Amino acid sequence: MIRFSVFAFLCFSSVFLWGEPSALAQGRARRPAVVSPWDVEAREYLGTPQSEAAVRRGLAYLASRQEADGHWRSGGYRTEVAITALSLLAYLASGHQPGRGRYGLILDEAVNYLANSVRMDGNFGPAGLIRGGPGGGGPAMYGHGFATLALCEVYGMTRRHDLKPKIQAAVRLIEDTQTQDGSRYRDGGWRYQPIQGDADISVTVVQVLALRAARNAGFKVAQSTIDRAMAYMRRCANNPDGGFSYQVGQQQSGPARTGAGVLSLIMGGLRGTPECQGGLRYLVQHPLDRANEWPYREHFYYALYYVTQAMYQAGGEYWRQWFPTVRDRLVRMQDSDGSWSRLDGYSEAGPEYATAMAVLVLQVPAGLLPIYQK
Repeated sequence: MIRFSVFAFLCFSSVFLWGEPSALAQGRARRPAVVSPWDVEAREYLGTPQSEAAVRRGLAYLASRQEADGHWRSGGYRTEVAITALSLLAYLASGHQPGRGRYGLILDEAVNYLANSVRMDGNFGPAGLIRGGPGGGGPAMYGHGFATLALCEVYGMTRRHDLKPKIQAAVRLIEDTQTQDGSRYRDGGWRYQPIQGDADISVTVVQVLALRAARNAGFKVAQSTIDRAMAYMRRCANNPDGGFSYQVGQQQSGPARTGAGVLSLIMGGLRGTPECQGGLRYLVQHPLDRANEWPYREHFYYALYYVTQAMYQAGGEYWRQWFPTVRDRLVRMQDSDGSWSRLDGYSEAGPEYATAMAVLVLQVPAGLLPIYQK
């Protein structure tokens, strides 16, 4: 069942359809029938009691793994803000809120950790960069993008005033570090470090989602930044099979990067473009099954995270053919302690990361995060 989100108003307005008057209403003016967007979401909710129970166990596991200062570590990533951001998003996607209910304090501490990780003074990185402590972190722009996304979702829910200037600084950094050199191979994208000069689809999609979340929450995002990013994504789709490449010109398709490209284009209002439609065809032709095990297993949870969102946004048969297989696969893979901790090629970043990503995948159709909503 779809649960009501207190911040849904950020993304939706009601849809009115004219209904036929009843016998009692003959002679009176017609009244518009309100169709809630949640009714639309509910028609494509394919969760099961088993998947919902798996989500609850996963959240309980994450709660047991939070560090004293509010962050999560996973595998070799000891201070990577992306792990904390994804864990926080897993709770928000499941209907939990900072300061309320069973996990309220856990979420408060996670939000505070991310907020305190924004380098407002410009020391040890450009102003606005969201970065954890020294050692044990991944590429800076991965963490920054996911952390900005999480803080925007929290701000949309809570309107916590102290987050506003930090999010504004984080968004400004994303805009300032977008490569703008006119090169067909790089222009419009981002890469690992908070500087202009290079680009890849994996880092770029994270910034696209962060900017979309910022707009949802009411922050100003330059349209020129979005337009450049969409143009870069379209140039990554230069493969005869319709798939997307990691970088422009490589011509090496894969499910994870194709999911990222399709999701970005749909988010940017470009679903009808040849690149987006070609990407959807590629995903249909490369489902998660025995024949395609290795292409997914290369970056398993990462691939599921983006492909699931892309298929949900595409809707209809795309969604109905994709999600039940993924849902049941994840339910079977969960360990008895509530984690997704099998590290035999399925997760390169540890069980906390895998658990957060699995919960996020299972919660896509619940539609509780604005970034997941259509």
